[in-house]
Amino acid sequence: MLEVAHLTCGYGDIVAVDDLSFSVEAGEIFGLIGANGAGKTATIMALAGLLPVRAGAVRVAGRDVTAMPAHKRAGQGIALVPEGRRVFAELTVGENLTVGGTRLDAAALERNRAKVFETFPRLAGRARQLAGSLSGGEQQMLAIGRAMMAEPSILLIDEMSLGLMPTAVDECYRVLSRLREEDLAIVLVEQGTERVLDAADRVGVLETGRLAWTGTRAEAAGNSAVVEAYLGVDKG
Repeated sequence: MLEVAHLTCGYGDIVAVDDLSFSVEAGEIFGLIGANGAGKTATIMALAGLLPVRAGAVRVAGRDVTAMPAHKRAGQGIALVPEGRRVFAELTVGENLTVGGTRLDAAALERNRAKVFETFPRLAGRARQLAGSLSGGEQQMLAIGRAMMAEPSILLIDEMSLGLMPTAVDECYRVLSRLREEDLAIVLVEQGTERVLDAADRVGVLETGRLAWTGTRAEAAGNSAVVEAYLGVDKG
């Protein structure tokens, strides 16, 4: 579903990601982990079309979308759940979902909104509440729901666990498992390893912009010392 081939991108004179290649199938979660500054967010931004690609290619279901701007990539099935949630604080929960389904007709909009509320029952009772007044966990649920409104085939999620209470993290990861069963291809970026190793089918480790290690969830769990070395994690 998603193919990343020799991707290079960066900010100004800084190369954040260099010669990165991986692929994600429908119904698969690919976990991309690494320390701060490893290039995880730059990768997500480049895949979403929010950071220019300097070299390499991004393909969706075999179609090259490398030169497409972000809104065109959204039309090809790519949806982004950004780091920090970035909900529209002064809009209601329902209005945030409407923004996510901008391209849909009224019937599809209503159908997808009902599906989001079924997935996140806590949001259903807050449809008219301002998004800025939600808890961090509820905002993360809304950010995922807003992305799902567009009926994507590829979901890019940046630092889903960041700043959330464990119960909210648990709920969001349960939803990811459900979305995988709906044949979405999911790229999940996290700094920590524990939850990713539980959820992802395959894992890639970024180190200073390069893919230092990749393997299945079982292989990653069996080589945790190697993964932790790449991440610079000190277990004390």
